[in-house]
Amino acid sequence: MTRSRRSRRIVGTLIGLAAALAIGAPVAIVAATSPGTPPVAQQATVMPSAAMTVLGGSPARIAAATSQALFTRASVVVLTDPASVALAGGASARLGAPALLVPDEGLDDAALVAELRRLSAATVVTVGVTANSWAVAHREAAGLRTVRSTLDPEPVAGAAASPRLEALTVVSLPSSRAAAATAAAAGAHVIELHGPDPRGDASDAAALTGRSLDHVLALGDGFGTPQGLRYRLAVAAGGAQLPGGGQLLFPGRHFVALYGHPGAPVLGVLGEQGIEASIARAQALAAEYQTAFGEPVIPTFEIIATIASAGAGADGDYSDETSVETLRPWVEAAQAAGVYVMLDLQPGRTDFLTQAKRYESLLAYPNVGLALDPEWRLGPDQFHLKNVGHVDAAEVNAVGAWLEALTEANLLPQKVFMIHQWLRSMIADRPSLVTDYDALAVVIHVDGFGGQGAKQQTWAAMRADAPAGVWWGWKNFIDEDRPMLTPEQTVAQVQPWPVFISYQ
Repeated sequence: MTRSRRSRRIVGTLIGLAAALAIGAPVAIVAATSPGTPPVAQQATVMPSAAMTVLGGSPARIAAATSQALFTRASVVVLTDPASVALAGGASARLGAPALLVPDEGLDDAALVAELRRLSAATVVTVGVTANSWAVAHREAAGLRTVRSTLDPEPVAGAAASPRLEALTVVSLPSSRAAAATAAAAGAHVIELHGPDPRGDASDAAALTGRSLDHVLALGDGFGTPQGLRYRLAVAAGGAQLPGGGQLLFPGRHFVALYGHPGAPVLGVLGEQGIEASIARAQALAAEYQTAFGEPVIPTFEIIATIASAGAGADGDYSDETSVETLRPWVEAAQAAGVYVMLDLQPGRTDFLTQAKRYESLLAYPNVGLALDPEWRLGPDQFHLKNVGHVDAAEVNAVGAWLEALTEANLLPQKVFMIHQWLRSMIADRPSLVTDYDALAVVIHVDGFGGQGAKQQTWAAMRADAPAGVWWGWKNFIDEDRPMLTPEQTVAQVQPWPVFISYQ
């Protein structure tokens, strides 16, 4: 029988394995042999049909599960203890053998014995005193003929696993190095990540760039759901970056923004000059904060995309919507200059989601986030400047869910999702705000103005009883604050540090 025909007889896929492990059920993988065919010393499985599998648990349990997933049999197995995993990886690679860990809190003796018997292991090569003692004590139960130490002068013969699994990408955490050694011995492409979110490390993203993610096995606790990990890996591999680099927002960076509307100085400092001069002004302002924060500070535009209006307008919503064509040059020039852009919505009598969808094509840029201003979200009988608007948490959550779906669909780095607030009444049912998005960072931006004592009272009031997971923004009003804080004073006096500081 040819190798390809024999391989097609192998049963069991990674997805079935993961489901069985989750409920503690036994897993059987039929050996790739048939009557009259000489057994293969080390035999890896064929490429499984599961596109993404995450194996979690203790390091020993993950090591055993990886062996079950990738090897149908192995006459030689490496057994190690946690302190000797690095040495065991070398032995596993040389022998083409799976690497197993001595039992810990996640794997008992019987489970490891069962895995050695399933593999038809004849020889165990031990790395470390603890591993050697266990193998000697369980030699008969595991059906082993030979227990050898890597310290033995006589080498142990092994065989490369076949067929090799070049199409399988394995991402692993440092705690799962034994399991990663097994994957490498089976011929998979193994990438050790620095943490469970590859978006958070530039070297992780570089290692993933250009790598096929059609079939992925993740080894380690903390990766989350397969669906969530697939998105994170795809973002890292895609390479889209935030201004200043990276794909995760906070902590570790701050935004300093010019607020306003192009060509309208009365609405804020952003409208006092054209695009290029605004870029230069934002960069200069961010530079003033760079030394004070000691962390990357990103120059930012906060553009009022929809402007609260005294008149109902043709659509009756008391909001003037700026066209995408008007804003796109600002977004693209900002992107080229490393400037972040927030699109700010003042929706009048319509809802935030309706207006947000107008700017879907701009929000598909990696340097564009979204801000909601509930002060200008009117009820059906309210008017701007006569009534302070408000929004229900459910409406904010609907926008957040839509924005996260858009971000994920376009494989973008995290986006800032900001809600302005200077009165508690502006966000009804605020404890119900969703803040645990994977693709968004939620910022509540405190907009109080006047004397610094009053501003600090507003700051404290808005932060009281806030939902967990919220980041904070602060606004310096150039004309209304008495006095306006300098960058050094803002950093010293506004605690905790705001991640978003805007100037109006």
